[in-house]
Amino acid sequence: QVQLVESGGGLVQPGGSLRLSCAASGSDFSFALIYWYRQAPGKQREFVAFIRSSGGTRSYAGSVKGRFTISRDNAKNSVYLQMNSLKPEDTAVYFCNAKVGEHDYWGQGTQVTVSS
Repeated sequence: QVQLVESGGGLVQPGGSLRLSCAASGSDFSFALIYWYRQAPGKQREFVAFIRSSGGTRSYAGSVKGRFTISRDNAKNSVYLQMNSLKPEDTAVYFCNAKVGEHDYWGQGTQVTVSS
């Protein structure tokens, strides 16, 4: 089993940066595929980024490619999302998601607001 806790959200001006963290507990974390999703008010949850268990394969939504970087530290049971050049349209609640075999785990989310 895996439990996830996101942190690092907040209010930032357009063009600014934030680093989100997802801290995991549980012995299965190193095997987990990790995703970041986001959900803006009135919109469906959407994929942001993905990283394999080894960290060797990563992928990004087109809207964030080149601005966001996903990484993980299995020794610390943590995943990170570095977000640069933030735009108002990046405003959303960001969720960490772990998939281990048939199991699917979610954190509670962290709010990111990009506004001047």
